[in-house]
Amino acid sequence: MSMKPAHAQLRAELRAGAGMLMPGAGNALAARFIERAGFRSLMVSGAAVANSYLGMPDIGLVSVTELAQHVAAVREAVSLPILADADTGFGNALNTRRTVQLLERAGANAIMLEDQTYPKRCGHFDGKGVVSTQEMVSKIKAAVDARQDDGLMILARTDSRAVEGFEAALDRARAYKAAGADFLFVEAPLTREELLAIPREVPGIHMCNMVIGGKTPLLPREELAAAGYAAICYANAALQASMLAMERVLGHLHQHGSIEGAEDQLMMFAERQQVLDGAGFKALEQRYA
Repeated sequence: MSMKPAHAQLRAELRAGAGMLMPGAGNALAARFIERAGFRSLMVSGAAVANSYLGMPDIGLVSVTELAQHVAAVREAVSLPILADADTGFGNALNTRRTVQLLERAGANAIMLEDQTYPKRCGHFDGKGVVSTQEMVSKIKAAVDARQDDGLMILARTDSRAVEGFEAALDRARAYKAAGADFLFVEAPLTREELLAIPREVPGIHMCNMVIGGKTPLLPREELAAAGYAAICYANAALQASMLAMERVLGHLHQHGSIEGAEDQLMMFAERQQVLDGAGFKALEQRYA
């Protein structure tokens, strides 16, 4: 599948002030729901992959090959542009180069790299560490060199707000932009004022992350767009919704011995097949019968 149209679509839509909503997916099923809901892009979230695939927290346990397999499955399921969360690049600059090549072949249209020490942890966990600015600059340069198609976008994320302070995080964002990053993400600002100041203080294309229950205040799309954000990521909203739904339905089943009384919390069989494109696969079966 040629990625050029999706590359071009993402680049065209990621402009300062666009405020494009970008939900996160941990698997192809979640990606289908994101596309079905009408969103224009999605992120393959490292946290969502770790939680849903391994049943473990986001502490750097997913391997690069496992991530690439998830990106490939999502690419096959949907046509939306995909931002792949590549954590720290899975090592040094050379590892980052291979990571970018793997994820580009898997179907990513943009790749996010962060400056945490390896193994990383969720951006809203305490106890994070960051590598030097120069080490991250080297990774960004390696990522830019590694891509086969210049349309593939590189997103540079800094987690340094929690380690070095807000001004240092802004300085890192400037350095990462100068190194060739196509757009920027300062993770986990602590106040409304910090969140709104980032695009103003570092002109360019910015993404922010609205983590329900996290460290960053949740602001409406309109306010974030007006501040200059190109993309507003809800990396784990779909995951958190599915976790709550599973807990409620399975708790009901365990308590009552049947689903009776909880049917309204379930997607019915026919709707489920519609989401999964059952009719499309049936038509293929008939075509090749």
